[in-house]
Amino acid sequence: MSAPSCFLAPRPASHPRPGAACPAPRARLSARFPGERIVVPAGELRVRSNDCDHRFRPHSAYAWLTGLTGEDQAGHALILEPAGAHAHEAVLYLRPRSPRTGRGFYQDRRYGEFWVGRRPDLAEAERMTGIRCVPLHPEAALPPGRDAAGDPELAAVLGELRLVKDAREVGELQRAVDHTAAGFEDVTRALPRALAHPRGERWIEGVFGLRARAEGNGTGYETIAASGAHACVLHWIRNDGPLDRRDLLLLDAGVETDSLYTADITRTLPLSGRFSPVQRQVYELVLAAQDAGIAALKPGARFRDFHRAAMRVIAEGLVEWGVLGGADGDLHRRYTLCSSGHMLGLDVHDCAQARADAYLDGVLEEGQVLTVEPGLYLQPDDETLPRALRGIGVRIEDDLVITAEGARLISDALPRAADDVEAWRGALLDGA
Repeated sequence: MSAPSCFLAPRPASHPRPGAACPAPRARLSARFPGERIVVPAGELRVRSNDCDHRFRPHSAYAWLTGLTGEDQAGHALILEPAGAHAHEAVLYLRPRSPRTGRGFYQDRRYGEFWVGRRPDLAEAERMTGIRCVPLHPEAALPPGRDAAGDPELAAVLGELRLVKDAREVGELQRAVDHTAAGFEDVTRALPRALAHPRGERWIEGVFGLRARAEGNGTGYETIAASGAHACVLHWIRNDGPLDRRDLLLLDAGVETDSLYTADITRTLPLSGRFSPVQRQVYELVLAAQDAGIAALKPGARFRDFHRAAMRVIAEGLVEWGVLGGADGDLHRRYTLCSSGHMLGLDVHDCAQARADAYLDGVLEEGQVLTVEPGLYLQPDDETLPRALRGIGVRIEDDLVITAEGARLISDALPRAADDVEAWRGALLDGA
């Protein structure tokens, strides 16, 4: 099939998406690998079912180095070509647009403009990025070099270079957090309808997903909408259960902006509007642990310090309840299950490939953004617990940026204290 070009009017050029990267990150990467060719692929499409692909999101390192974040980046790659002993030239290898008079325009389900929409041509991409662009043809291989897709050292360096965020990145994360806070308000207003639905968790997931898609690229990770004992499962994403007014709802969700920076916030809400005495008991211990973790954040502190501070509070609380015989040791981990936080940025668990001495065993620096998220997960069948505590799961998670003085809570639009959560929920539903 073909069509004369005179039958098709010219289309306007694509507009650049937010978050175009400056050359500084590429220069920092270049300095770590002098004289070596560096290959950073955007990633490939993956089949969801038959001839339908999963929605594409570029690899975070590619997005960070190029500012290109759209679904049209599938199959593309950034190459840093050695240019002398201590410099590189950035080159983008991009799939050319399918000619409007060719068969691919109409017949290529993955890349044809008729099927998936217009993407920038090479000249437009150069103007958007400031990077030289060359065509990447399906039959041609990329030049050989250190490939971020399979080179552990390069992947580690790319993670380590992203540990400290600049002002633009912190601004993008604040935007993600603000949209996420709006999504939590949407969910709270939707609770009456969710409570009435046989799969209320799915209703919650859908309400938050609408905000995420309307305001950004979507969710930064699969939403956890866990009611009752489902909250004792760390990554409950089935979200197929009903809501019961006697239970708590643990909502862990984050909006990802169009620049691909994501928030990561958790709130645990009483579905009845009021915490029961035992629910409040668990909630306030987790909140005290979070407060201790936040207080431990400052430049120069060890990354693990805030987790240890939070777990000390949890362990002492479990001793006071009679669940543990003493606060020393790791027995509290039966009820806490995981770490109390992680770096945050382009990935929800950002910079995970960074080496331990730079991240997990490293020290905090001004400009790093991270979560503090202690929790208690009291399994419904755990016979070491008093029956009244079984089946309660509570996590409180906030996003913070390390400052010269300590840490700034960037998710403070959402209440944390139990009384404030109850009042916030009531005010939203009274005004619904």
